[in-house]
Amino acid sequence: MPKVTIEREDCISCGVCWSECPDFFEENLDDGFSMVKEQYRTNGNLASGQAPDDLTDCVESAADGCPVEIIHVG
Repeated sequence: MPKVTIEREDCISCGVCWSECPDFFEENLDDGFSMVKEQYRTNGNLASGQAPDDLTDCVESAADGCPVEIIHVG
């Protein structure tokens, strides 16, 4: 299960990650930035989590598609 982190302060709310991998990422309705879905968060942190093996490919694809390269996997 790879660790995933999001540099939320640099998010531009483009929606690529939650469109590419909606099972893991979602938009925070309070600030419009990307966040890890609650069930995958590490210690309740919106910006970090553990991706289950069956979501690894879509998480990596979302990270690769992020235009500001703020999603880190591994």
